This record gives sequence, C-alpha cells and structure tokens, in this order.
Amino acid sequence: MDSKHKSSRIKDLVQVSLSLAHGPHSSLRPDNSSGDGPTHPRPSPPPFRVSSVHTLTVSPQFLASTQGDLSNITAPPMFLAPTSVVEVGRCWAEHPAIFAAPALEPDPARRALLVLTHMLSSLRSQLYIAGSPTVSIKKPLNAFLGELFLASFVDAPAKATTTLVSEQVSHHPPITAMHVSDTANGIRADGYARVEMSFSGTVDIRQVGHAVLHIDRYAEDYLIPLPAVQVRGFLGGRLYPEITGVYTIPSSGAYVSEIRFSGAGLCWGGRKNGFTAVVFRRDDPRRAPVYSLEGVWSDAWTVRDARGDVVDTFRLDEARVAPLDMAPLDAQDPWESKRAWRDVAAGLRAGDVRAAVAAKTELERAQREMRAAEADEGRTWAPLLFKSAPGAKHDVFHRLAEGMEGWEHLYDERTKGVWRVDEAALTTQRPFRGELTPLG
Repeated sequence: MDSKHKSSRIKDLVQVSLSLAHGPHSSLRPDNSSGDGPTHPRPSPPPFRVSSVHTLTVSPQFLASTQGDLSNITAPPMFLAPTSVVEVGRCWAEHPAIFAAPALEPDPARRALLVLTHMLSSLRSQLYIAGSPTVSIKKPLNAFLGELFLASFVDAPAKATTTLVSEQVSHHPPITAMHVSDTANGIRADGYARVEMSFSGTVDIRQVGHAVLHIDRYAEDYLIPLPAVQVRGFLGGRLYPEITGVYTIPSSGAYVSEIRFSGAGLCWGGRKNGFTAVVFRRDDPRRAPVYSLEGVWSDAWTVRDARGDVVDTFRLDEARVAPLDMAPLDAQDPWESKRAWRDVAAGLRAGDVRAAVAAKTELERAQREMRAAEADEGRTWAPLLFKSAPGAKHDVFHRLAEGMEGWEHLYDERTKGVWRVDEAALTTQRPFRGELTPLG
C-alpha cells in the first residue's frame, strides 16, 4: 500500500479496513546487550563453532561460561534472529480466524476449547524463532526502551482482522507489553511479560506475566498463562524449545482448561513438544473431561469429546497465516521496530556479521547514553501506548485465579505492575516522540 494513503493515527496504521474483511471475498529470551545490563566491561566468552548453515555446535567452554543468570550474556551474532522481541506478539495475531473463533461460538464449553486451541496454535511461532521443528532456533534482538511494533493481519475468507500493538515498556528489567484485538468480532487480549533466563544443563526460560483474553458478546474473560521453556540441543547441534509442567486457563465462565506439557526426556522417553490437555467444568470436583486433547504443539493434535470420540484433528500447517500489513519502512516512525533494526536485520540475513554488529552497537550505545542522560536529569521514561496499574487493582486476575493451582501469585512487583493498553493513546500521530529518535 502506498504510504501516502496511510493515516498517521496508530488505529489506522495498524488496522486494515473491516469492509475488506467482511466483503464478498472475505514468545527466547532476547539478546540483552541494548542497555539493559551493566555497562562495565565483561570478559568475552570462549569461541563457538558454526558447523553449517542450519546447525550450530556450541563449545563446552562457552556453555561453562554461562552458569547462573544469563540476563547479562550477549549472544554471538550467529545466534541472533533478524527480528526483535517486540514482534513475538504476532504469534497471537497471525491466525485471525483462530483468534476470532471463540467470539463466534455460542456453546460455552466449545468456547473454552477454542481459547485453548488459540493458545496452543501460537506456541510454535512464539518459540521456534527464526527456525522450525527441523531448523535450529535463534534469539530475537533485545528490544530497546520505547520500541514499537504496529501491524494488522487480515483473513478475508474468515471475515477476521486482528490488530497488534506491542511496546517495550521497561528496559530494566526488560518488559514487553502487547494488545491484540478484532473489533469487528468483539474479542481482544492484553498481555505482558518479563523473561528471566538461566543455565543449568539446559537454558531455562521463565516468563513472568500473563494475558487476559476478553469476549464482548459473552462478557467472558480468560486468564492465559505464559509457560516456562527449556532450550535444548546445544550439544546435538540443533537448538529447540521444550515446555514442561502443568498450566491452567481459568475463565469467568463455567469451564477451565488444563494443559500438561511433557516433551521428550533429556535422556529417553516422551515425545518432542508433546502435550495432553482437558477442558472440564470448574464446579466438577472429578474434573471429568468435556474435551481432551493429545499431540504435539509444534505440529498437530487430536480432540476428543466426553465419550472419547475424535471430533477434530488440528494441524498447524493447515492453519492459514494471514499476511502482515504495516507501513512501508520509509513511512514508519524511527521508534518502530522494523525501521529501527533494518540495518542489523539486513546484515544478519546477508551473513554480514560486521555490518550487523556495527549497526547494533550504534543503536545500543545511543540507548545507554539516553538512559544516562535521564538519570543525570532526574527524568523518567513514559511508555507511549501502555499504562501500568498496581496488582491489587487487577480485579480480573484475582477473581479468575482464586483457588486455581499455578495462579497463586501475580508477581506484579517484578513487572512494575500490571500492563494494559492505553486506549486514548491509540490516536497518537507520527512522529510519536517528536524529534527524538532511538539514536538521540
């Protein structure tokens, strides 16, 4: 689309015309070198070896150098994806039909199943960054403070359009907030995450935060967990994510979903990315499954009803991924992710490590200088599109989490509160921060 036809209002920038949608044709912990950690010099890690384009062999010395907290470890360039962490939220938006499906379902049990399906369908895109189940994953670039990602996704045959806004709302600790909505179908989600990462035989990633999905038509809310992840395959030469543990999706309706991620064992047993799940009534002490699911979250799974009959088979490769719609690079604001990182991304895609590192270093240095100037002048950075509220005021969380295992704590003290989109700010026009750019 020609940039002169793009409105400068954020709502218009990120939302494709609903008339088109209703017409007749209708996640790893980022690299942490952009100013989030200390600025004093650190010893360089031992070298790593690249064995091929698609596999990475990491030296034991490199792994040994990353004991404990990895929040200040800078990833070698060949481990980096040419995308930023603020783009990870697109995993919730790129399947508009799946996102909108719960809003169009009158049966409450099936609505709960469809919310569960959406969460599961987002995991591969979120966690297999710059890779796939057959290609080694990489780490996204660490988002700089104030970085934005604004996009929309249209599935015309399904009459569904999702709008995504994402912002890096904190740099110490790094916190990313996102808002996904389909206004025509009356469904939206707000989420935020702080990612903590450590190494103890595997790379362990914990996401502190959650998402709330709301359906207007049924006045229903769902509490969506952000599962912990292990990155495996360092010694085997192909990195891949594995989720383990039990998570629940409580709702304000009558149904709860429970997911058990098993995965492959470190030595033997299990299936890579394997899981089972059930949907049951919240008031049923027996937790008798209304629906049960089993399969591989990065590939496919079957759905059975209460009688055990197969009622659906979901295959990710058959799910339509809607095209990304956003302003051309030259029409984007300097704070928008694709424009801000384009030289770094171009270098990484071309295999030009020198160019990628030079562009990345320039941006990171400018960000450190901005933070230092703010500290010297006593100024506090204000996010553009999101606001933080105390956890005590998060009524939806406390209501839905009551009595639910795994939801005992909000941990808002570790995420600078609870982050939600500021609806009034969505009318902000470019240039978003006047003459100020990420480079100063």
